[in-house]
Amino acid sequence: MGNLIYDKKEIEAAVDAIVKRTMRMDLTWDWPGGVAYYGVCEAFKATGKEEYILALKERIDEYIDELGIPSFTVNTCAMGHALLSLYEYSSDEKYLDIAKRKIDYLENEALRFGDNVLQHTVSVNNDFPEQCWADTLFMAAFFLLRAGVLLKDEKLIDDALNQYYWHIKYLQDPATGLFYHGYNNITKDHMSGFFWGRANAWAAYTMSEVGRILPECYLYPKFLDIVGSLNEQLASIKLLQTKDGLFRTILDDEESYEEISASCGIAAAMINKGNPLHIKYINKSTKGILENVSPDGRVLNVSGGTAVMKDRDGYRNISRDWIQGWGQGLALAYFAGILSYDKIRSDGAL
Repeated sequence: MGNLIYDKKEIEAAVDAIVKRTMRMDLTWDWPGGVAYYGVCEAFKATGKEEYILALKERIDEYIDELGIPSFTVNTCAMGHALLSLYEYSSDEKYLDIAKRKIDYLENEALRFGDNVLQHTVSVNNDFPEQCWADTLFMAAFFLLRAGVLLKDEKLIDDALNQYYWHIKYLQDPATGLFYHGYNNITKDHMSGFFWGRANAWAAYTMSEVGRILPECYLYPKFLDIVGSLNEQLASIKLLQTKDGLFRTILDDEESYEEISASCGIAAAMINKGNPLHIKYINKSTKGILENVSPDGRVLNVSGGTAVMKDRDGYRNISRDWIQGWGQGLALAYFAGILSYDKIRSDGAL
């Protein structure tokens, strides 16, 4: 089946440049920082470079001491990932205490509908009544799972798996295996109904992490839905990879541009899955993604923040001209996966 093909020094240099450029960004306490700093933590774990986690610690301490913690939303809970990693690194309870405040918000205050499904929120307002978005899987479900495993809290683990279960039921198209961007429980539809690239990255990457971090994952019935969903998704999505090793902002639309954050998240999921049949797709992605990292560490061609758009042109015309925290973070997660491939615990043959 072959092996991963990459230049370790080239990957490490790209990681170093991306981390340094990321830490120069004016990221506030919200989801762009949450995804970016998650990537910085993954870079630290993969390389062992303590300067990465120390720079992040200094930044988070500045937020806590000088700026304070804003009101919570599903999106702002993405910062919980960095807090958990900082706690694991330092054993400083202040990081865990804030993470627990986020958990309390998600468990007791966040808007939910149906079978206890988290409604996606981007502000303290009821922005999208009874809508679930794939984004929530990274910002909240994955965070709850990490927290549940760390704290050995089965209630949190069960809630996290429930979020995965229902997001799969609401968002995955049985015919294609691909994920829609969002679902409206009031109108019982997927709104504009497109297979947005980054939505599929949020789903694929976070699902691929469950089997890696959840002890005895095979003993949880809902995990079998997660791994089945991921298998279906990756089997379909690999066929939509472009000749440049990338994926488009609308996956099945050949007139949509290649989008790097989606490409990173999807390829990182393939790494985590550990299926040897995916290696040739991963190798193509490595080349394509590296070509979209500037010498100063900007991840290029990353689409801006994207709501569930009204039509195809809405997705096609989202700007990709600017550096984005989620692009930086997902690229770091991908390259960290490359560097850690031999150590990754996959979900086996499930």
